[in-house]
Amino acid sequence: MDIRVGDRLRLKKQHPCGSYTWLTLRTGMDFRIRCEGCDHEVMLPREKLEKRIRRIYRGDEEINPRVSS
Repeated sequence: MDIRVGDRLRLKKQHPCGSYTWLTLRTGMDFRIRCEGCDHEVMLPREKLEKRIRRIYRGDEEINPRVSS
């Protein structure tokens, strides 16, 4: 899955603050993401994060990672 720094991610479950979207700060084997609702930062392993992603927003483009191009 192609995830880049600066991408906005919509995850399956809602954060306790109510937001579904997260900003990607770091990529690699682990990802650092920041909640866009409350600015809480979390580091997750790639495998866990990829299972939780519903949509990727890159600029004005919306990417559905479940649909192969």
